[in-house]
Amino acid sequence: MRGKLSPYVLLTASALFWGGNFVVGRALSFDVPPIAMTFWRFFGALLVLLPFTFGPVWRYRRQALANWRLLLVLGVTGITAFHSFTYIALTSTEAINAALFLALTPLVIPVFGYILNGDAPTGRQVAGVCLSLIGVLILIGRGEISVLRALRFNPGDLWMVAAVPMWALYVVLLKRRPTDLPPVVLLVGVICVAVGLLVPAYIWEYSRVGGFSLNMESLSGLAFLAIFASALAYMFWNRGVGEVGAARAGPFLHLVPVFATFLAIAFLGESLHFYHLAGAAMIAFGVLAAAGRRLEGA
Repeated sequence: MRGKLSPYVLLTASALFWGGNFVVGRALSFDVPPIAMTFWRFFGALLVLLPFTFGPVWRYRRQALANWRLLLVLGVTGITAFHSFTYIALTSTEAINAALFLALTPLVIPVFGYILNGDAPTGRQVAGVCLSLIGVLILIGRGEISVLRALRFNPGDLWMVAAVPMWALYVVLLKRRPTDLPPVVLLVGVICVAVGLLVPAYIWEYSRVGGFSLNMESLSGLAFLAIFASALAYMFWNRGVGEVGAARAGPFLHLVPVFATFLAIAFLGESLHFYHLAGAAMIAFGVLAAAGRRLEGA
């Protein structure tokens, strides 16, 4: 993949897969408990990744073990907490609403980036974040100020508010990956940590609410989450962040609600409105501005 695909293409593909994650996660939330969904999603991703990554994982096992603290923090923030909070949120809020809250993450990333790494965002990056945030507000308000004024948060929205800083920390801490630890080894290590952390939570949830039915809908949904929204999306995202940095990568998260909106329209039968187009256009302009250079040569 190195040298063939622009990091911006990889970041956009990640946003597409994660947009689908919100739609599929919402559809499965009525049958599959949130911790179970998180566990089987990443256990499945591990099964997908290991046959292709076992060689480098074994070769770099000492470097991975030497960085166990980083793997632990990334596993807690980027997988265990973030996705558990997200799937809990999807039990009481719509997919598009949850995805829209994720678009607030680029506002938090520069704060953590400055505190933890000393990275000060450029004026162009701040402008790009502001433009794309306006696009998010257009989508939230459906193009009407009165809707924003009357906006009320339900418990699912509050869970997404808690999820946002978890993902922001994950993005910022990715920059601390040692140069001698390949991104794919880091990813497998983080998923292994997260799966291990999820086991006791899954057992607790199972004792409280039970399991779920294995049918075509649940199996196909979990397969999408494991392959596309996990294995591929994380590989693409980690490589993209590694090449362009957290500040430039962060605004690409604003594409997640755009993709989630249009996927919901395509698969859930929702209607397309002018405010969808206006919001998507503003978000796209913001992402392009924050990228800070021409995309075709990146």
